[in-house]
This record gives sequence, structure tokens and C-alpha cells, in this order.
Amino acid sequence: MHTLFYNAQFFTGTETVEGRALLVSGDRIEGFADPAQVSADVRRIDCSGNLVFAGLIDLQIAGGGGFLFSSNPTPEALDIIIRSIVSTGTTGFLLALPTNSADVYKAAFRTVAGINHPAVMGLHMEGPFISNARRGAHAPELILKPAPANVDAILGDAAGTIRMMTVAPETCTHEVIALLRKHGITVAAGHSNATFSEAMRGFEMGIETTTHLFNAMSPLHHRDPGLPGAAFLSETAMASIIADGIHVDYSMIRLAKKIMRERLFLVSDAVEENDRGAYKHVKKSDRFTLPDGTLSGAKLTMLDAARNCMKMAGIEKYEAIRMATLYPARLIRADDRGVIAPGARADLVIVDNEMRLRGVCFNGVTEFKD
Repeated sequence: MHTLFYNAQFFTGTETVEGRALLVSGDRIEGFADPAQVSADVRRIDCSGNLVFAGLIDLQIAGGGGFLFSSNPTPEALDIIIRSIVSTGTTGFLLALPTNSADVYKAAFRTVAGINHPAVMGLHMEGPFISNARRGAHAPELILKPAPANVDAILGDAAGTIRMMTVAPETCTHEVIALLRKHGITVAAGHSNATFSEAMRGFEMGIETTTHLFNAMSPLHHRDPGLPGAAFLSETAMASIIADGIHVDYSMIRLAKKIMRERLFLVSDAVEENDRGAYKHVKKSDRFTLPDGTLSGAKLTMLDAARNCMKMAGIEKYEAIRMATLYPARLIRADDRGVIAPGARADLVIVDNEMRLRGVCFNGVTEFKD
């Protein structure tokens, strides 16, 4: 079925388009058209003059709809998680799986391998090969040494479900990084106590990005710039950042953006309230913590993050949108996401002038918000 989106300003990821309509066939974009020249029997959706751009991409979200995936790695829970996340405008995501037991990993791998849902782009393994010194909210007893045998065991069980893995570069050999990349995994540096030189060596070995910049890593210090300094000075490494004003001060987000430009992108790092398993998250008014008060996750959607970048960090609107669409899709080589272009997925977000969500088109089906 063909659908025509009209009466909208479109942002493709590279340019704005006005006075045209967007033609969609099934779950794919065909391109822009003159609405007057499109067949009358095409379904038409009036976007009420709002802004339309590609569905948001979150490379680190741990749950939704009341379920933390690592504590509920079942198909039933994942179905609820998916519907909850997509309803916020995030139409493609990696499920974040924190350092955990072999049994939890295996259950998560089975569920993700069997779900076959276009919103689930794979798993982001946040661990288990991380630094105990910078573990943050991760369970110390579950951290593993990144020996090739340990990596092989996880990759064998995962059966291709892992899309990204966060590791501490100071603990990894070139062999380990090469093994992960051989399996098509985007390797990130994070939960790391790496010195500047250790972090730069990690990027040289093939680590492509940094997980939640500034959080759970060696600090930016004038005598050793640490992992943040390495991310700043790398020519190619990207970095995710949590734009809630709690994990990172907005002035630091602004500074990081001025240095890294299109290498900086957004993640939600959102969790859910949970009282079972290795990760017990307590919901606060604006964040999640462990029972002892340790900051454990964000209470944030990707649209919130983009809006915060605009209003609080002085980032231009379309650049904030790219940080939540084009740039994360580019990092994991999801060429058919994060843009409005012929052949791309027909996953779209409709927002008003205040960047408030007004509608979501996912897989070619549109639902409007009240």
C-alpha cells in the first residue's frame, strides 16, 4: 500500500524539504512527490504543518514498559519493551545488556534471536570485559577477563545477536578487538580506567566509539586526559553522551560537541524500575539509582535528549536531530535508517515546534498522539 505524507516540513538528515509530499510504499520510502500528481487512491496523511524526520535510533537502552530486559529476558517482556520504546519515537534500538551471568546472557541471546522484530537491531553488551575500578553500577563479581577463550564462548552463544560491545581498552589485546570486529561487532570503550595512551592505543586497534562519555571512565585531567581526552583528540572515534543534565552537565555536553562535532551522538541509557536479578533500580523523580543511591540509569527518551541538547546545551535543532538519528545509524552501518531517502525504512517521527511528539510512523503504520 502507498501512503502520502503531506502538509509537513521534512528534514531528511541533510536538508529540509518544504512544499512537497513524501511517498511511502509499505515499509519503505519511495521519495518526494508533488501531491497534486499522486493518484487519488493513495492513502494520505495530513501532518498538520509539523516537522517530520527519520525515526530515532538508540544504541543503549535497557528496557521499557516496566520491564528491565536483563531481569526479564523473555519474548513476552521484550514484546512490551518494544511497543513502549517505539511509542516514544525510537524506531530502532540496541538493547543494553549489562555485565551479567552466563545464564542471563544465554536467555537474552535466545530471545533476541527469536524475536525477528525490525525495531530490535541487536544487543549492546555493556560488559563483561570492563574495569572493576570504573564499573559504576555493574556487578563486580560478574566482570570477566577479556581472554580470547572467554570472548569466543560469548560469541558462540550469541549467534550473531551482538551488534555492539563496550570494553575497557586497557584490559584488551589486539587479538580480542580483532575477534570482535571479525564478528561484525562495533567495539566501544567504556567502563574504563584507561590512561590517555591506553585509550588511544585502543582506538588504533579498532575501537570505534566511546560509551556514555565522561560517565564510568577515567576523568579528563590536565596531567592525563584519560579516555575523554583520547576521544576528543582521535580523528575518527565517536562517542555517545547522555543528555539529561544529571549524568553530564549541559555545559560539558556543549564543550564536547564543539570539539567532536559530528562524532558525538546521543543515547538514552534508560533503565526501568526493577527489584530482581543483578540490577535493582530505584525510580527517582528524574533518574534511577541503585538501592545505595549510586546513579544507575537515565529517565530519558531519545526525543527528550535531542530537545535538551537544543534548549540546554545550545545545539542547533537539526544537528540535535542528527545526533539521535543519522550519527548512531552511521556508526553501526545501518544505512537504511536515520535518514529520509529512497529505499530507507519508512520509520518517521512527527513533532511540533516545541519538539513534542505528535505522531510515529513505524514499519509503514502511523499512529498519532493525543
